[in-house]
Amino acid sequence: MNLTLLIIIIALYLLAIAFLGWLGYRKTKNAADYLVGGRQIHPVLMALAYGSTFISTSAIVGFGGVAGLMGMGVLWLTALNIFVGIFIAFVVFGRPTRRIGARLDAHTFPELMGRRFGSRFIQGFSGTVMALLMPLYAAAVMIGGARFLEVQLKMDYQLALFVFAVVVVAYVFFGGLKGVIYTDALQGTIMFVSMIILLFATYQFVGGWGAHQELTALASKVPPPLQAIGHQGWTAMPTFGSPLWWTLVSTIVLGVGIGVLAQPQLAVRYMTVKSGKELNRALVPGGIFILMMTGVAFVVGALTNLYFFQREGVIALAKVIDPVTKGPNIDKIIPTYISQAMPEWFGYLFLLAMLGAAMSTLSGQFHAIGTSVGRDLYQQAIARGQHQERTVPLAKLGIFVGFVLTILLAAKLELGIIAIATALFFGMCAAVFLPAYVSALFWRRATRPGVIAGMLSGFGAWALWVLFVHAKESSAIGLSQLLFNVPTLAGKTVWAVVDPIVIALPLSAIVTVVVSLLTKPPAASLLRACFNGEAPKAEEAAAPAEKVGV
Repeated sequence: MNLTLLIIIIALYLLAIAFLGWLGYRKTKNAADYLVGGRQIHPVLMALAYGSTFISTSAIVGFGGVAGLMGMGVLWLTALNIFVGIFIAFVVFGRPTRRIGARLDAHTFPELMGRRFGSRFIQGFSGTVMALLMPLYAAAVMIGGARFLEVQLKMDYQLALFVFAVVVVAYVFFGGLKGVIYTDALQGTIMFVSMIILLFATYQFVGGWGAHQELTALASKVPPPLQAIGHQGWTAMPTFGSPLWWTLVSTIVLGVGIGVLAQPQLAVRYMTVKSGKELNRALVPGGIFILMMTGVAFVVGALTNLYFFQREGVIALAKVIDPVTKGPNIDKIIPTYISQAMPEWFGYLFLLAMLGAAMSTLSGQFHAIGTSVGRDLYQQAIARGQHQERTVPLAKLGIFVGFVLTILLAAKLELGIIAIATALFFGMCAAVFLPAYVSALFWRRATRPGVIAGMLSGFGAWALWVLFVHAKESSAIGLSQLLFNVPTLAGKTVWAVVDPIVIALPLSAIVTVVVSLLTKPPAASLLRACFNGEAPKAEEAAAPAEKVGV
């Protein structure tokens, strides 16, 4: 297959994306259409959009590379993704989110939280956190897409990064959430087909379903530095309590597996369907999609070690040594395997799948960033509910600003950072939003001061742990070195590899409960508005910031 045909294939793909973005633009008549798709999205479309937004190149390229490094223990994340990210999310969180969101006429996740507790501060703070930190996650996704372009098409990385980002931001900018969901459905379909082909082809390459025994026998080939931190082979969990075990369990599995519940760009998907029954109809296709995306990526990632060893006598890490740093870049394990093992036509098909995976997630992220800036931060927190006609223009400005920040981060982040940056953002969302989100849906005794205190304490604990304790981030940021002359305050203890979510999430939950019990219960009329559909008093529906003491 020559370059001309490749260009034709990509051009047709981009034309389809552009058409769906235009279709979303044509059907976007007002802010509700732009922000929540008019609350009339078909459940199968919602499931595909949810799944393809959840699963990106960070899962396939980044976490697939982690599986190439750590082994099939990463499959615990697949189990958690399906049970928590689909079943618990749709069955437990989806219905009340959609119901309360509709009753309060909430269009974004921060607006849902703000109106539930009658606080502009909660909405503004949530929007600010999303706008400032979501570019970290978006950068990880963009790096995954650019790395695949770099390997598959032999492109310059910086050029691939820029072209990729421009295409994504264009259709989000014009199409709103309808354009995002239409394109997500197409991309999700391409991703699903590609992963099925990849799974069966990989097992054929390595000798069939019995290849796991050969992979187990490769445990002796684990590099000594990895053995020293707990690596026991690619079909076994790391040694319990070892640094590698803590990294796998606390950062990779718990960080993403629990953090998915509090992803604002995913939670807003519940508000796009017209009834709770539609969420039940989305459950099965959503679960199958997540199983195929993550399960296949993690299994194939681990099996790349066997593939390369059978043919070249080396494990996957030896194939991705960076020429500058001389260290392995695990973000290139999956792209390198696809480039060398699969036929050329599949490489191009998988390229479209990776474009779709990254674009679907980035579109949701940029949409969330834009609505956080336009509606949550400006209209509600700053303009105090006035100037609603500026919501969409400012949301588009927010998308552009988020795009610029994402490009800058993607160009500067270190090698092999995709999975860590993703897990870091998911963990932050869990620490800041999850106790408040659970309280909003299920605990009527939760108070505005309690939720504010919980969110602030969760964010503060997460930030301090990242800056001064968690070795990978604190060493890279350098603030601990500057202030205390050590890369991490944890030294060489196990705390240096314990993820921030282990500390920040319990603290946030405890503070939320304790402060809520010590403060005045919320007004009965506000609770009736949230749970019974009665209109609250004006001062309770959107309490000004000064009334909550912030």
